[in-house]
Amino acid sequence: MALDFETADYERDSACALCVVVVEDQTVVKTWNTLIRPPRSSFCFTHLHGIAWSDVKDKPSFAELWPEIGTLLDGVDFIAAHNASFDRSVLNACCRSAAFKEPAKPYLCTVKVARTLWNLRPTKLPDVCRHLDIPLKHHDATSDAQACARILVTARQQGHDYAHLLKKHSLRPV
Repeated sequence: MALDFETADYERDSACALCVVVVEDQTVVKTWNTLIRPPRSSFCFTHLHGIAWSDVKDKPSFAELWPEIGTLLDGVDFIAAHNASFDRSVLNACCRSAAFKEPAKPYLCTVKVARTLWNLRPTKLPDVCRHLDIPLKHHDATSDAQACARILVTARQQGHDYAHLLKKHSLRPV
């Protein structure tokens, strides 16, 4: 499973968008995305992702969405993200703010995968997508999560097993 968060401000609990992409046998089987009402109405990153308070003020909070998000996480072996430490910190902060237990899943970082498998530098998502010819609308949670999933599918198609990638490129526990 790959995921991507967009945040409203500098606090990690300010998720304002989330996309989860579930992959089975190198095929995307589900894409789930939502806007999220963050705990504060101040937005610092509208210029990046185009999301403003007016877009999310009537949307569900993370706590209201957690039952559905948790269900998506239940059936996966790991969570992948590009720069996974950021997305892990957002998910964990949102869980803590909502008084939910943080998911106990390993995280696979596609930045680390791209550096090792393809010797790429820089490894920002647009750079990796350009190298692998993956379409991207950067800072759109759905596009970013789909790109992350495609990076892993490409690695798998090139003969790299997910278990091996996890062993080499997962994040250390918090």
